[in-house]
Amino acid sequence: MHVIATAGHVDHGKSTLVRALTGVDPDRWEEEKQRGMTIDLGFGATTLDSGRELAFVDVPGHVRFIKNMLAGVGAVDACLFVVAATEGWKPQSEEHLRILELLDLSHGVVALTKVGLCDEDLVELARMDLAEHLQGSFLEQSEVVEVDVPSGIGVQALREALDRLAASTPRAVDSGRPRLWVDRAFAAKGSGTVVTGTLTGGALAVDDELVLLPRDIAVRVRALQSHHQARSTAMPGSRVAVNLVGVAHADVERGDVLLRAAQWHRTRMADASMTVLASLDHEVSRRGAYVAYLGSGEIPVKVRVLGERSLVPGEEGLIRLHLPRAFPMRPGDRFVLRESGRKETVGGGQILDVAPILPASKARPDRSVDRVIRERGYVEAVELERLTGERREPNLGPWVTDPDLLDALRSQVEMLIRTSGPLGLDVVSLDPRQRAVLPLIDGIRVEAGRVTAAEAIDPLADHPYVAALDASPFAPPSAEGIDRAELRELVRRGVVVSHDGVYFSAGALDAAARKVAALLQVKPEGVTVAEVRDALGCSRKHTLPLMSLLDGRGVTRRRGDVRIGGPRLPS
Repeated sequence: MHVIATAGHVDHGKSTLVRALTGVDPDRWEEEKQRGMTIDLGFGATTLDSGRELAFVDVPGHVRFIKNMLAGVGAVDACLFVVAATEGWKPQSEEHLRILELLDLSHGVVALTKVGLCDEDLVELARMDLAEHLQGSFLEQSEVVEVDVPSGIGVQALREALDRLAASTPRAVDSGRPRLWVDRAFAAKGSGTVVTGTLTGGALAVDDELVLLPRDIAVRVRALQSHHQARSTAMPGSRVAVNLVGVAHADVERGDVLLRAAQWHRTRMADASMTVLASLDHEVSRRGAYVAYLGSGEIPVKVRVLGERSLVPGEEGLIRLHLPRAFPMRPGDRFVLRESGRKETVGGGQILDVAPILPASKARPDRSVDRVIRERGYVEAVELERLTGERREPNLGPWVTDPDLLDALRSQVEMLIRTSGPLGLDVVSLDPRQRAVLPLIDGIRVEAGRVTAAEAIDPLADHPYVAALDASPFAPPSAEGIDRAELRELVRRGVVVSHDGVYFSAGALDAAARKVAALLQVKPEGVTVAEVRDALGCSRKHTLPLMSLLDGRGVTRRRGDVRIGGPRLPS
């Protein structure tokens, strides 16, 4: 399916064309029928002779309802631009064309309507006038079809032109990140809340768990409908009606957004490029009551021009948008900017950075993912995708970082290892990024929580103090004179154990456990400290810490004045 928006001046026949092409009257409100004028968005769909499906978003042409027009064209693929031969090019023809260009639309068909009310000369003049106004625009080379619905002229030719338009218009991209800007919400009898919109970015399926922003309401998809048919899955680029569980229709507004929360960065500040309309008669600066139209949303914003005080008509520049609430944006999103005080369209452009970190005086945003990485230094890969919409494989643990910064980090850690002394570098002393770079460094060894050069000899291997402890297991020599760092490392490795400042070899504890087990075979009701002391042939000074260590390991348990067997008593 492709989604097509109508565009053009009021009363030039947009709704009449949609009705003729789809069989659906897009004017939904009684007031619209009474006044013979489209006020709000209307919708219709048709299947062309080729089997391609087209959905139409019919927009109002009156200047008073321009905000409704803007809500309808934010996510369409192409346009059906309508100009009446009886009136020719009009003010809203011009404004609608400029808005479509600001939204970067590049495909369309032009319908020259009401030709049945004109003679051949007037039709030819209308075609010449139309060509003059479309010159230099994206519609300059588009097909122009003469139509008159009441007399049946050109309706089939228009369907064929739309079929060719659909064939040449690129399909919507499926990046696995669905987003639906709500343009209508209502309660369906027996079903509950239904929202409609043009789905972009990815597919939706029944039972998907989503969130409705900006009020952050958790919802579930109960059912889907597209082109008046129930679907289990709705694909990007289609008009979709979504039946939601978890929200009342009165709590949903046009401009709300339906998406998967974890996939999107929500921002209250974004940097963007903007082109000021050449027809404007004044500069654009931070002074003004601005409204940004993004998707189907109408968002009051504050504008800061980056690098300059103002932008002159026809100029393209960089701006920073400050939003009153957090919205889910991505680089490449198009917007239109209007000034509500003057009631005029100022310009428009595209979002470049959804989370700028540089001050406005230094920011020079663009669409480069490398710039985002460079400015932040380190970005987790999942967060980078939320910020840019692009997937990058992490090159440092969970992070993506600039290659130069990665080289500098690697050199820093290599220096720490070289200057760490004979025991090597304690991994605990490194921050998470320094630890993550260790697998990327050649010629090092990580053992027992310390990092050394691969060729380094372990200074604690065959340590003389360990030999001295093994030689006198139950009457160990004092640790006085032993390097404290070496002693701590021996304890950390488990080669030496300590209690209350008394040190034993690991073998001494094993031997003591076997001795106590032998005593308890004879006296299972328990043994005293004195009996253990006599069996080990050591002093009470050393027996007490030994027994405390055995208690702590579960070899023995204390019961009053005796020790009994614990769960880890050797057999």
